[in-house]
Amino acid sequence: MGDVLAGNHAVWEFDSDSVLIRFTRGIRTPRLLHAMGSRRIPLEAVSAVSVTETDGKRDAVVLRVLPRPGADPLMEAAGGQLKETCDPYRLVLPGERAPLAAEFADALRSRLGPDADEPCERFLVDVPQPPVHLKAHDARVAFDGSAITFHWSRTGATGTKWKAGDQRYPLAAVTGVEWCSPEGPGGHLRLLLRDTAADPRPDHDLSSAVFGTGYGAVHESLPFAAAVLAALRSRTPVAAAARSRSGDDRLRHLSELHAAGLLTDAEYAALRDRFAAESL
Repeated sequence: MGDVLAGNHAVWEFDSDSVLIRFTRGIRTPRLLHAMGSRRIPLEAVSAVSVTETDGKRDAVVLRVLPRPGADPLMEAAGGQLKETCDPYRLVLPGERAPLAAEFADALRSRLGPDADEPCERFLVDVPQPPVHLKAHDARVAFDGSAITFHWSRTGATGTKWKAGDQRYPLAAVTGVEWCSPEGPGGHLRLLLRDTAADPRPDHDLSSAVFGTGYGAVHESLPFAAAVLAALRSRTPVAAAARSRSGDDRLRHLSELHAAGLLTDAEYAALRDRFAAESL
């Protein structure tokens, strides 16, 4: 398409296979949008497009794209908790641009594929890549691409966490991420661990970081959660990778995955023994 729409907080540029969203800098731009800078949304990640009027308080219309379930790790992590003004798929335009917005919406709809109503099997929208960091109330959390590390705060962490010491979780030990917005009560980031029962109290759970006033803001914590989710989804299936190799190459590859934190000790030992037996 090659057309551009400039609205409140963002400029949308439409191409034949994607929408490039560039978020504007300004004191009124929500910090989450400002932190993202820009995002390219492939049209295969779009489920629907709508143009609606605002609630009548001002003469404006809203152009909104609805992403397919499973297409965007940021929205998957948010789980519907984002305020309307922070929705990166929402563009507010002056009322006189309603006809132009409708044309863009129609053009977008005409390019949606037959799977637009189906959930995605993989993430299609990029998010911040590791290393990423997060400062919470009771910890500093870091993700380097292979493991998530919690460094507890002496003043913010409970005795349970402080006595247990800093924690490091290889990506292979993590099955998901739970993000509860810091703008609501009980805000926290929790790693969902394989074969491990979590303490339901985030301030006592060793795989959780608790948010608080000034700590773990949405623009820091949500992209962090999305980066971990994206890394989890993109992990190469170990069995498939191993089948493409043989003998010492397979064992060397397993050692590399284990050293990078992508295999637990148990997974590494089981696969090592299996490959050793197959080579006999």
